[in-house]
Amino acid sequence: MAKKWILFSLLTGITGIILTAFNTQVPPAAISLHAADTLLYPEEKHFANIQQLTFGGDNAEAYFSYDGEWLVFQRTSVKDGIPCDQIFAGKIPAPGAPFQYKMISTGKGRTTCAFFTKDGKHIIYASTHLGGDSCPPLPDRSKYGNKYIWPLYSSYDIFMADLNGKIVKQLTHSKGYDAEATLSPDGKKMIYTSVKDGDIELYVMDLNTGKEKRITHTPGYDGGAWFSPDGKKIIWRASRPQTPEALQSYRELLAGNLVAPTQMEVFMANADGSDARQITQLGQANWAPAFMPDSKRIIFASNHEYKRGFPFNLYTMQADGSGLQKISRDKGFDAFPMFSPNGKKIVFCSNRNNGGTRDTNIFIADWKE
Repeated sequence: MAKKWILFSLLTGITGIILTAFNTQVPPAAISLHAADTLLYPEEKHFANIQQLTFGGDNAEAYFSYDGEWLVFQRTSVKDGIPCDQIFAGKIPAPGAPFQYKMISTGKGRTTCAFFTKDGKHIIYASTHLGGDSCPPLPDRSKYGNKYIWPLYSSYDIFMADLNGKIVKQLTHSKGYDAEATLSPDGKKMIYTSVKDGDIELYVMDLNTGKEKRITHTPGYDGGAWFSPDGKKIIWRASRPQTPEALQSYRELLAGNLVAPTQMEVFMANADGSDARQITQLGQANWAPAFMPDSKRIIFASNHEYKRGFPFNLYTMQADGSGLQKISRDKGFDAFPMFSPNGKKIVFCSNRNNGGTRDTNIFIADWKE
């Protein structure tokens, strides 16, 4: 049950803490030798010089700035007084040095899915704070047969803030869920998920003009999209209900601002949404996809090897769906991979080295081909 709760807590976005000043965490040197052994599993041949950046709480969706010097992420730490995600940013430390970070979001509502802008002086993120100061409630799963479900809070909108936390612009204004935003390599376009047209679809917005285009049109969840490093492609996670019964169940959940993310595959398309095609055919939950530095291969998280639903590990494959390779080996949760702009480092989030707790932390490593 503990592992299942870890996954439920993380995937529904319960990661966050309010801190009004920089917070220095315990450096890796302070970890016991036994605990340090869990930083890297013997089979993880692609990771070198791995470093744990956070220590305690639920830390997720850590993404590089365009210059590769900073990370922005979402964090929850109930023991520190914050029950749901807030957004933090910090400069990546030298090996062995502590990771220092500060809160960027307002401290109100729930936040998710932050990303640096091209100028390195701002971030975009989704927040429910216009809908209320408190964390929005978790869904009552008992009403839906105890299905594993994600909430799609209708008060989520996407904002741009400077690194002092001042919101300089509200980017979305629809009444429904707007979240899961990332930016193109040139920093000019934002791809995000919205229910504004009645289904969970992807949209691309020009940040300068605000003009946007819907780029997915098939019933089912479409979200978590990324541009390729060369800007020519996009990749995302999607559900595609295959039977009338599955489609009805999907629509019933959507009417309650919910989605069941247990059956998702990775899709790819041109940057304008054309030539969309399914890349994975693995079953269960395949999600958190991103392109590798060459814009030809992909990396993603999956539980397809385990009928019980966990562990989640990282996998790579070619863009045509061939060459599946297992990259990570934690027995609980590895997800949210992103490569640095120069392709030399990878950041991801994991349950490893947490002392038997439910904590999810951020790890950074040199990438070895």
